[in-house]
Amino acid sequence: MATSACMRSMMAGRAFAMGTLRPSTQKIVASKFTSTRFASTYFTPAHEYVTVDGNIGTCGITDFAQSALGDIVYVDLPEVGDEFEKGDSFGSVESVKAASDVYAPVSGTVVEVNETLSDEPETVNAKAETDAWFIKIELSSP
Repeated sequence: MATSACMRSMMAGRAFAMGTLRPSTQKIVASKFTSTRFASTYFTPAHEYVTVDGNIGTCGITDFAQSALGDIVYVDLPEVGDEFEKGDSFGSVESVKAASDVYAPVSGTVVEVNETLSDEPETVNAKAETDAWFIKIELSSP
């Protein structure tokens, strides 16, 4: 009995090494890479993000950034039609701890501004990377 159990184990090992068996984690890893969120959202070292959909980029600050700032009390945003180059400051965020500029992660023209943040800046603390986006920008070179 011990020999046959050992033999089955060795055969399974060979089958795995030859690629006929795949570990179940391979499917999990593969499903992470097919997520649309990760495939179209890009992050800057300064903790801004842009989610690209066609030639429109939705920009805001990351959850990490809002956490570091603390309670957000004011958000200053540009006007529709304003043009920015990648790296330009397009607005600012003020919290009980500090004020910080927000930089454009891409170049383009502002096509929409999240007006909700003017009345409810605390939304950034609750939903930084979803409902609390700052601007939508038409990419100048998608």
